[in-house]
Amino acid sequence: MSAHCQLTGARPGFGNSISHSHRRTSRRFDPNVQRKRYWLAGEGRYVRLTLSAKAIKTVDAIGVESAVARIRARGVKV
Repeated sequence: MSAHCQLTGARPGFGNSISHSHRRTSRRFDPNVQRKRYWLAGEGRYVRLTLSAKAIKTVDAIGVESAVARIRARGVKV
C-alpha cells in the first residue's frame, strides 16, 4: 500500500537516523495511513479510501460526500 493520503495528500517525509556515534543513515517518516470503507449514499455504493488519521477525523466532520468531492477535485479517481 502506498503511504499517501487521498484527502490531504500527506506523503512520507525523509530524513536521517542519527546513531549514538552520530552516523547518519536514511530513514522515512510515514504518515499514519489507514484503508477505510465508507457508504456513499449519493451513488448507492461503498468506496474504499486510503486516509491518514487526521483525514478520517476530517471526514467525520465534513461528511463523506463532500470529502469524496474534495478527493475528486484533486484529480484522484474514487
